[in-house]
Amino acid sequence: MSAEARLKELSLELPTPPRALGLYKPVVIVGGLAYLSGHGPIGVDGTSICGRLGDDLDVQAGHEAARRTALLMLATLRQRCGSLDRVRRLVKTMGLVQSVPTFTEHPAVINGFSEVMRDVFGPDAGVAARSAFGAPSLPASWAVEIDAIFEVDE
Repeated sequence: MSAEARLKELSLELPTPPRALGLYKPVVIVGGLAYLSGHGPIGVDGTSICGRLGDDLDVQAGHEAARRTALLMLATLRQRCGSLDRVRRLVKTMGLVQSVPTFTEHPAVINGFSEVMRDVFGPDAGVAARSAFGAPSLPASWAVEIDAIFEVDE
């Protein structure tokens, strides 16, 4: 089943792709790899999930923030490629979690992103190498910021 068909089958609605918040491109494609800049947890309604894990947000809220970030990233990828069916696989993910210094459940938070990618692209092409880190602050006070590399058909 194609990624676009899975997206429809899962009833996942993609938000409007974001405009750059600074001097960068949201996605750059070089040599069959799509490098996506950091995306945040902006929903279909335009609101963001903001806050610090271990302080005013729990793991479940962080997981939802990462899930929203995945949908926003898919929207950017679809806009740039014309269709998610041009994506061969997710290659690498780096997730930043705004958290207190004692918070240690970064992987559980970023799983929200990884689960969406697995569901849309399948258990092989949708599961990538991954890192999850804590950060004392993130742009716009987002709970998470995630960047990724995808292999795409040029």
